[in-house]
Formats: sequence, structure tokens, C-alpha cells
Amino acid sequence: MTSVHVEWGPTGAAASIRPGGVAVVVDVLSFTTTLTVAVERGMTVYPFRWADVRATTYARTRDAVLAVGRRAAHPGEVSLSPSTVLAATGVRRLVLPSPNGSSICFGLADAGVQVVGASLRNRSAVARWLRDRPAGHDDESPVVVVAAGERWPDDTLRPAVEDLWGAGAVVAALADLGSVDLSVEARVAEQAFRAVADRLPTELPASTSGRELVDGGFPDDVELAAQLDASDVVPVLADGAFTAA
Repeated sequence: MTSVHVEWGPTGAAASIRPGGVAVVVDVLSFTTTLTVAVERGMTVYPFRWADVRATTYARTRDAVLAVGRRAAHPGEVSLSPSTVLAATGVRRLVLPSPNGSSICFGLADAGVQVVGASLRNRSAVARWLRDRPAGHDDESPVVVVAAGERWPDDTLRPAVEDLWGAGAVVAALADLGSVDLSVEARVAEQAFRAVADRLPTELPASTSGRELVDGGFPDDVELAAQLDASDVVPVLADGAFTAA
């Protein structure tokens, strides 16, 4: 029976993951939604912690396109916005920095764990992959679903309801497949998701992060993020990059 836990942010991820385990990172608005769209389109995606000159060098050495800031993007440029990735042409490799989900994935890249990117779009596909993943993983280690959250101005973690729902969506899909042992936190996340599952297109834009994007002129990003089970792709991190499992 698979044990499933839910933790928050980079500190929760680092404290709860052990070598041989699995970390499912959820950052609904927007890293893992954008990641899912990119991998759907056949792109190799490199997470990165910093969005400065280090990212420019990192992208250059990998012959990759560097995603720019959402509000800095010019027409045709790729950013953290999933809409720009959906519209992009000719992009094979993408460096996708973000302070939350991408940073967590980058930090776990060398931790000896399997790292999976999950969003509302692919939560059922991720659950099936977790159930069916090949032998070689540590059956004694829990699956840890990491809700990325956002950042307050002082750079401390701000829990974000959309990531609670996203984590709960993965947990609910696993529970529906059977044979899981849920921690209390995982059960709470599952219940939070089930309470809102049929209202995501209206509730996600009403969340704090959703309102920020809608008011900032990015309603399409929120609409894409709310599309439950729209994708069958499972992004898995290996050698520093996400590709489809």
C-alpha cells in the first residue's frame, strides 16, 4: 500500500523526501501547468532557481530558449505563461525559471528522488503513473505531494489555495485508484479538492493568485490551469530536465 503525504514549499520538500522516494511537485499558477503544456508539445524543460544572468548562461550551455518574465514577454516570446508555450513554435528545449515550483524541482534534482510535475491538467495521468511505475523505487518511502505555494514580500512561504487544490487533486486520483494510505494532511487536501472540483473554472480565477493573473491581463493562463484532466502527459525529471514519462 502506497503511503501518501502532502507538504508545503521547498522546506517541506527537503524535510520529507528521502533517497529512493517520489516527489510530486504542484505549482498550479503557473510552473507545473506551463511545464505540462510544454511537455505535451514535445519540449524538454529545464527547471532553474534563478531568473537572472545565471539563467541566461544556463540556457546557452544547453542550447535552450530561456523563458522570460510573464510581464516582460514580447509577442512571440515564451514566458512562464502557459499560453505563450501553447503558441510557441520551433522551441525544443526550454529553461523555465520560477521562484516556487521550478526552484523546488531544481533543488530536488540531485536528491536521489524521482521528481514529477503535476497540475490540475494531468493529475489523473500522474496518479496512474505512480500506481504503475516500474520496479526499482523504494516501496517504503512515501509519495510526497509538494504544494509549492507562493512568496510573501519578505520571501517567506505564502500557502496558496490553488496548490492545495492541485495537491488534493493528485491525492484524490490516487485514492480513486485504491490501495493508498493517506496522511492527515493528504486527506485534508483531498477533501479540499473534492469540495471544489466541479467549480474550478469559477473558483480558480477567484483565488488570490487567480485574481492577480486575471487583473494583470492573463485570464487565459488561469483558464488553461483549471482544465481538469486535459492532459495525459507525465513530466519526469532526469539529468536536470523534464521529459514525458
